[in-house]
Amino acid sequence: MRRIQNRNFLTALIKERELWLRMCQREVIGRYRGSLLGWGWSLLNPILMLGVYTFVFSQVFKATWGNTHMTDQGMFAINLFAGLIVFNLFGECAIRAPTLIVNNANYVNRVIFPLEILGPVTVGTAMFHALTGMIILGVFEIINGHGIPATMLWLPITWLPLILGCLGLTWLLSALGAFVRDLGQVTGVAVNVLIFMSAVFYPLSSLPARWQPLLGANPLVHVIEQTRRICINGQAPTLVYLIVGIATTWLGCELCFRIFQRARKGFADVL
Repeated sequence: MRRIQNRNFLTALIKERELWLRMCQREVIGRYRGSLLGWGWSLLNPILMLGVYTFVFSQVFKATWGNTHMTDQGMFAINLFAGLIVFNLFGECAIRAPTLIVNNANYVNRVIFPLEILGPVTVGTAMFHALTGMIILGVFEIINGHGIPATMLWLPITWLPLILGCLGLTWLLSALGAFVRDLGQVTGVAVNVLIFMSAVFYPLSSLPARWQPLLGANPLVHVIEQTRRICINGQAPTLVYLIVGIATTWLGCELCFRIFQRARKGFADVL
């Protein structure tokens, strides 16, 4: 056990890669097993939500994108959907994390089972749905005549801070959730509030200058803005975002991993 707890998060992921990849596959297949549409639900759900949000914000509220009126509702939908994909990836991890240990209590007493892979399984499943959303985004861009910019190839490295951040957050919330059962309720409320504070329905530049630094403190805002930059605007991600984002989330992920490894000693006592 001591040897397992002393290794870093990257070593743990590499060593247990076959197990958590298989568990990711089982999680995705199990979610749609027995349903009529199967994997089609992962396509239908985001399409329906995209249609509803686009209608409400562009037709009912007459929302504009940025500082100019966007008459092309297709581009409004594409920008909105890009933000939703990023936020939904984060939201799925944040909502599931607090009950991760409680819902997998049968693994806690198995000394040889690496509990730390439960976090990567959750993130991996959310990544599957996010990548499905990116396929839909690309199709919408083609249909709208915008086309898929070559800069979308930057997506893996652009999303690296997002993935590391979600992984660290999942380890942290799952460890805390084993001891504080109300954390799941708090997290659900926080996610519902955060979606309106993460530049999903608007670009950061559309806000008054005095509010931009405040919302800019939200890391999700920068991931969403950079995702639109590479997937819609045809621009490469900014160097500052990549350096600062990857460095800070890497360190944060390692810290959360070590907190999880320390907290796991008490899981059996509270379950």
